[in-house]
Amino acid sequence: MPIDPKKHEMPTQAPAERAHNFREVALGYSEEVAVAEASRCLNCKNSPCVTGCPVNIAIPDFIARMKERDFEGAYQIIAKSSSLPAVCGRVCPQETQCECQCTLGKKFEPVGIGRLERFAADWHNAHAEEKAVPPAPNGRRVAVVGSGPSGLTCAGDLAKKGYAVTVYEALHTAGGVLVYGIPEFRLPKSIVAREVETLRELGVDIETNVIIGKTLTVDELFDMGFEAVFIGSGAGLPNFMNIPGEAYKGVYSANEFLTRSNLMKAYLDDPKTPIMKGGRVAVVGGGNVAMDAARTALRLGAEHVYIVYRRSMEELPARREEVEHAEEEGIDFRLLCNPVEILGYENPENPRDPKNGFVTGMKCIRMELGEPDASGRRRPVEIPGSEFTLDVDAVVMAIGTSPNPLIKNTTDGLEVNRRGGIIVNEDGLTSREGVYAGGDAVTGAATVISAMGAGKVAARAIDEALSK
Repeated sequence: MPIDPKKHEMPTQAPAERAHNFREVALGYSEEVAVAEASRCLNCKNSPCVTGCPVNIAIPDFIARMKERDFEGAYQIIAKSSSLPAVCGRVCPQETQCECQCTLGKKFEPVGIGRLERFAADWHNAHAEEKAVPPAPNGRRVAVVGSGPSGLTCAGDLAKKGYAVTVYEALHTAGGVLVYGIPEFRLPKSIVAREVETLRELGVDIETNVIIGKTLTVDELFDMGFEAVFIGSGAGLPNFMNIPGEAYKGVYSANEFLTRSNLMKAYLDDPKTPIMKGGRVAVVGGGNVAMDAARTALRLGAEHVYIVYRRSMEELPARREEVEHAEEEGIDFRLLCNPVEILGYENPENPRDPKNGFVTGMKCIRMELGEPDASGRRRPVEIPGSEFTLDVDAVVMAIGTSPNPLIKNTTDGLEVNRRGGIIVNEDGLTSREGVYAGGDAVTGAATVISAMGAGKVAARAIDEALSK
């Protein structure tokens, strides 16, 4: 039977409909389509797709089970390597990882590995009746700082080996960036809650509203009897451009904007937290976070939403799928442009305080691409005299984040690099004995799956160190 050269399309909500609701955009494969897509796999002996997966899922094995309609068996294979399969199936950039290594992809479109992973996880969550069973305890205790993808992965891997793991989360809900950063229409929060509950079933204790560095320090964790600490606190410190007008009301970091919407439910008719709804919104940046912020602004009722990015579409770092969805929904891409000033007017009730002003526009300058910079991308260069103004009521800065310095500043002997990232060796071990780190706290803002990979590496190293 000939192989279909194209992967099966993912059904989605119609753009005109989804642009006005927060329901999930991608609707998932049916059983028949999942089996058909799995049947495209060549089941290569050397399994190049596995080498492209940061957590080394046995991809050909789980796909082989799906061909046989053994969906639970497929899930169990995935779950051996991944603590968050339903999450990864939705937000991982498979196109630059496992799928770009797919042998079939050398001639045709690669197998839709991410879509199949999502299907297997969703099938399990819909049909599984038995809870996860915790293993026999081994008597050792480990603390994990942060309940994002790196922390949850580290906790899950250690719990499966019998460790008593306690996860400390600064916010009131577990999940880290999965709950505060990624919108409901890309990753439903019920999915994250289900994955977290599975870890709890394995025996992981999750303590919320605990800020390590304030409520407790790393030193105090060791005093409490923990034998190792993993820091997966993410990169929650937003970056700004330091241009005039950033203090005006209506200027948000993407972190604040998305947290208010995703975690604090500002999209409700009677929200408990304020957020800009309606008007004209400019989102500065070109990554996945920028796409999330722009599409969220649209769903919150914005009349017009711009993406302002200083390079061209070819250099846009966001996933192609997210860019296409944004374009379908009517997001206006202003490429080869860069902000130079945010315009506004003073609040007449307090005219001397610029922080009480309100955004009225954003002055930009047009760019052209010059020689490649250190990243390998062509450096954007300003075109003199090309300034223009966008008429906007709000600006969202989505130009990256850095690790929060709180833990570094309260932990002796913890070395960091010039960007604030914790320095670790190949096993995730920091300069402080017994303290490991991974994910965005080390690398700065990166992908969910790379953070999970770092959590797995550290969990393995912690187990080896404590098992001696």
